[in-house]
Amino acid sequence: MIMFKVTVHDAKTHLSRLIRRALDGEDVVIARGKEPLVRLVPIARPKPARIIGDCKGKIRMSDDFDAPLDDFEEYR
Repeated sequence: MIMFKVTVHDAKTHLSRLIRRALDGEDVVIARGKEPLVRLVPIARPKPARIIGDCKGKIRMSDDFDAPLDDFEEYR
């Protein structure tokens, strides 16, 4: 992870760029002088809700799907 350190003044001036860098995975630290104060990190986005039955009618199984395979006759 790349760390990018800026002053409070630069953070105010270039906030949009810093947000873009944080979203791209960079570690953005805002400092007062040489003392780091805060870290700019993206908020985790919620996963979309799963839709039950979304693939209904798209998957088909043959009637003999669970029938024993000829290749495994000796294992019965």
